Amino acid sequence: MTYTYLHNPGCSTSRKGLELLESKGIKPDVRKYMNASEQLSVAELKDIAKKMGGVSPRAFLREKNAAEAGLAEDAKDEVAYAAMAENPKIIQRPILIKGNKAVLGRPIEKLLELI
Repeated sequence: MTYTYLHNPGCSTSRKGLELLESKGIKPDVRKYMNASEQLSVAELKDIAKKMGGVSPRAFLREKNAAEAGLAEDAKDEVAYAAMAENPKIIQRPILIKGNKAVLGRPIEKLLELI
């Protein structure tokens, strides 16, 4: 089965997570979601939340960056999804997806749960 790795090359944790996967022989499809051509849609973000077990988007939201971007702490999920699609900097990373499962790699060892 194919792995998809949501990667921000500018993030050291994301780079270390990719190195960890590769050290285990996993060569995921890498999606650099910060690039305009690879940004995540609201539908994709909702699918990721579902694959994480039906979590709120806040489970993979960078709270500090969200506040800087003007997202209110008490914003509804729909507003959070829209903000994440509009401003990918506020998405926590890395995220590994395999089939109908996804995991946030914080700490990066959590990525191994999908292997």
